[in-house]
Amino acid sequence: MIRLLMLLSFIFLLNISWPAIEKQMDHTGINQAVDTIEEEIGELKNNPELLSTLNTFFDQIQQLLFQLNTDKDELTQPNETKDNNQLEKIELNTPEGASFSVHNIQLGDRKEVIDHELGAANRSSLNEYSKKWYTYHDNYQNFFMLMYDDDNKVAGLYTNQDLVASTNGIKIGSPKQLIRDTFGEPITKIQKGLTFYQLQENSDYDIFVFEDTYLTIFYDQHEDDTVTALQIISKDLEDSRSVFYSKGSSGLKEGFEYQMFDLTNATRVNHELSILTWDDHVRETARKHSLDMAENQYFDHTNLEGKSPFDRMSADNIVYLTAGENLATGQLSSIFAHEGLMNSLGHRKNILAADFEYLGVGVAFNTQSQPYYTQNYYAK
Repeated sequence: MIRLLMLLSFIFLLNISWPAIEKQMDHTGINQAVDTIEEEIGELKNNPELLSTLNTFFDQIQQLLFQLNTDKDELTQPNETKDNNQLEKIELNTPEGASFSVHNIQLGDRKEVIDHELGAANRSSLNEYSKKWYTYHDNYQNFFMLMYDDDNKVAGLYTNQDLVASTNGIKIGSPKQLIRDTFGEPITKIQKGLTFYQLQENSDYDIFVFEDTYLTIFYDQHEDDTVTALQIISKDLEDSRSVFYSKGSSGLKEGFEYQMFDLTNATRVNHELSILTWDDHVRETARKHSLDMAENQYFDHTNLEGKSPFDRMSADNIVYLTAGENLATGQLSSIFAHEGLMNSLGHRKNILAADFEYLGVGVAFNTQSQPYYTQNYYAK
């Protein structure tokens, strides 16, 4: 697309400059023609009418490229994963003492053992349990997250890659019917304090209370309702959380932002796509829109001033050839928000767009601590 823009720009400039070129080639030598052309191009650059025309031209090209990117169908071949050679598959062992493990780690495993075996995590970030997710991956291959309780024992696990081992044969890619046959019907409500919260029916995930854990199985509705991710939280940790939405804070805001970024890249690697680069600049654009929605109680790509995502990005001096935006709200965490976005075709296309290069995620909380998520993608 960059080459296309350069070619169109060259053709445009050549077209408006050609009369001067032709005139000079007819009446003077080549050297004099070059000098005069440079002089006339300098005058053209200072011409306000020309600058206005050029700005309109480039805006139209930019919007055309965005539209081409948005409308392209799913037959587009993905890029190879950038700087990401295929790693040797992890040898998964059948867990002992529990039904599930992730990357051969089970709830109750001790932090010092994991630190010794795996080394430092790629990232640690605050989550909704007032704990930290420790994120492990190798260029987003073999991606998983874990958290510890106050005794430094594993109390939470998550992965959306083929790192699940179980005693019952369930793994990433298993059909939903196998999950229901194994665990029965999922729970329909969850208690926080004295309040029962009704869970959404016919959602893209099931929650089971199983072996003193809350087991959440996420499904990919666009892949025949097969298992796309798994989260295991100790029952003690989940029950200790007395509210449905954890109180918003600057630490939780940043934690949700980085977690959503990592989840997006892990998903792109699953689909053999390039890894996106974090962008602080566009993160601020996303944060402002999330805060605006949270404070003014609306949920839309177009803000109350009528500005689109592309208007907002341009106003913040984000230079892009193609761009996109995803929004989410109401979910408990970035994990639930990300999995929900993957089951919405329009949002899924942005997450899996081969041409995007950069991503910034902005989170804000309303007065009920409900998080609003904005993802801004772009390429330049």
